[in-house]
Parts: sequence; structure tokens; C-alpha cells
Amino acid sequence: MTLQEFKSSLQEQQPPPVAVLLQALWYEAKGDWHKSHELAQDVNTPDGSWVHAYLHRKEGDQFNAQYWYNRANQKMPDCSMEKEWEEIVKTMLS
Repeated sequence: MTLQEFKSSLQEQQPPPVAVLLQALWYEAKGDWHKSHELAQDVNTPDGSWVHAYLHRKEGDQFNAQYWYNRANQKMPDCSMEKEWEEIVKTMLS
């Protein structure tokens, strides 16, 4: 699946058959932060921590976001939320 195909799937009612972290990002893009967080918080991997960090950054909780970026071995980005979302999705799709 490409980034564009993933973005196009946002027109659907259900996420495509993708890994749980991509499902979390799909729900977040659809405006369901709570469902997204519910999915991401249980994935105890660096990628799971990255998505979790992104979600707390999106929420505006910079302190909590920084904790999760550290766990993901990532720096908190200074780019837009949209750009980070795309970067994470592209990484998860590859």
C-alpha cells in the first residue's frame, strides 16, 4: 500500500487491513484520537512509542510526548503535525 492509497482509505468507514499502528494513525486522521491512543498505547516497541509520542504531541501534552519520543529513540520534530503523520505512515508502510 502506498501513502496515497492509505490517505484515500480515509474516505472509508473502516481502516484497511493494515498493522495496528497504521490503524491507530488512520483513526487519528479520521478525528478519533481516543481510539487511536487505545490502539497505540499497547504496542511496546519503538514504533509504538513513536506513534504514542505523536498522539500526545497532537493532544498538546508536550511533556508526555517528549517521554514517548525518548522511548522511541526519536527527537521531537519541529515540523507540522501533518508532515510528521505522513513520515510515520510512510515508515510504517515500508
